[in-house]
Amino acid sequence: MSHDMPMPMPMPNATMNHMAMMHMTFFWGKDVIMLFNDWPNGKLGMYISGLLFVFVLAVAVEFFSVFPTIKTGANPFVSGLTQTSVYGLRMALAYIVMLSVMSYNLGVFIFVVVGHAVGFFLVKYRAALKTKDNPV
Repeated sequence: MSHDMPMPMPMPNATMNHMAMMHMTFFWGKDVIMLFNDWPNGKLGMYISGLLFVFVLAVAVEFFSVFPTIKTGANPFVSGLTQTSVYGLRMALAYIVMLSVMSYNLGVFIFVVVGHAVGFFLVKYRAALKTKDNPV
């Protein structure tokens, strides 16, 4: 078996005649299984929506990395619970993004990296604007 060929892997809903193919190396194309069986199902429109979905998730992970800040005089329990909840949400989104990248699709990988970069830029740009408006 060649190293660049997809490896047949038994999937939960697959029969012996119809085994899903799992890539073990990066590949191009819309024929990818991303997060759920039959999604995006080889349809170009669904593939593009999947790419946009992982892009938005990657941007959201970066936004949640700096939110929320603890306010002076706030209830410590409520502040801790809020920060813990946001951290849990951020980790859940980060793992979903990671699982998407594990599809080994180059389009997904590129959209995730660009999404993280755009999110990082927006977070740092927002922080720079705040320091410009409120010099110390």
